[in-house]
Amino acid sequence: MDVSIIGASGYAGGELLRILLQHPGVRVKQVTSRRFAGQRVSHVHPNLRSFPPLDFCSPDDLAPSDFLFVSLPNGESMSLMSRCLSLAPKIVDLGADFRLKTPDLWRSWYGSEHAAPELLKQSVTGLPELFGEEIRGAKLVAGPGCEAVATILGLYPPARRGLVRPSPVVVDAKMGSSQAGSAASPSSHHPERAGAVRTYRAAGHRHAAEIEQLLGPFLPGLRADITATAVEMVRGVLATIHVYLAGPLTEKEVWAAYRQDYEGRPFVRVVKQASGLYRMPEPKILQGTNFCELGFALDPRSPRLVIVSALDNLVKGTAGNAVQCMNLMCGFPETAGLSFPGLHPV
Repeated sequence: MDVSIIGASGYAGGELLRILLQHPGVRVKQVTSRRFAGQRVSHVHPNLRSFPPLDFCSPDDLAPSDFLFVSLPNGESMSLMSRCLSLAPKIVDLGADFRLKTPDLWRSWYGSEHAAPELLKQSVTGLPELFGEEIRGAKLVAGPGCEAVATILGLYPPARRGLVRPSPVVVDAKMGSSQAGSAASPSSHHPERAGAVRTYRAAGHRHAAEIEQLLGPFLPGLRADITATAVEMVRGVLATIHVYLAGPLTEKEVWAAYRQDYEGRPFVRVVKQASGLYRMPEPKILQGTNFCELGFALDPRSPRLVIVSALDNLVKGTAGNAVQCMNLMCGFPETAGLSFPGLHPV
């Protein structure tokens, strides 16, 4: 199957390439970059030097393909999507443009008018663990944000059973530097970033809209309050989710909820060990993998459930999750191209 990528020079685009070049069922046809058009892909993604030579092309030169990934900054794909749909019968958009289902929600959280409102309700949320059947039949899939993936997967089992209250839901998200993208900025300058534990969004994080949209039907009145903090790691998200119980709950019942919902889901692992270094989820050992690890603890002093969720923001948080969606949409095994188990030590 011929696959192309619009916006392949960023970190997410590079991860898509890394995965797709090893996928048994696809051939990478074209990859676009306005900035690097005509240059070798390996000049931007040096980890891909051992693969057959591939050059970036201009988006204007994109030809039809069997499948298309769109990996552009937020707000850019909506104006291109009509053309994209004429170039490929199935698309996964990695950006935010089609995550929210109404123009009003988009305007409220992103501060602009949506350029393709007619496509919002046609898009399917790209989270296979929750929407696998819808993804199989979709033409346009919208990949969620990385903090949203971590939080939704962590909160879904108790939320859908009504085991927790809809408010307050407090998410403390610790983020690696690659989450900010490949473009340099004063905040990514090494003397400013190195050694930092910097809260860059204390309140009002945009991914709250996705969490409330997807889990609100189970928890009417849900309000997700996210605080995002940049820490000194390149890859990874560690989301610590604080919720309060709707009634008495035992640890055995929490275990049962997670096991029932994620049994047979190849990329979700529940981690809660009594001993060892990795008793709770840890982003470090998930680098390069498509796994999301979930752990939890019941507070013995208050009716509080603490959920810990970890993933690689560039893989399960973005590119790997997108390939997982492609696998479902195109009839490949869900795990095709995504079996890398990670490294230890890193």
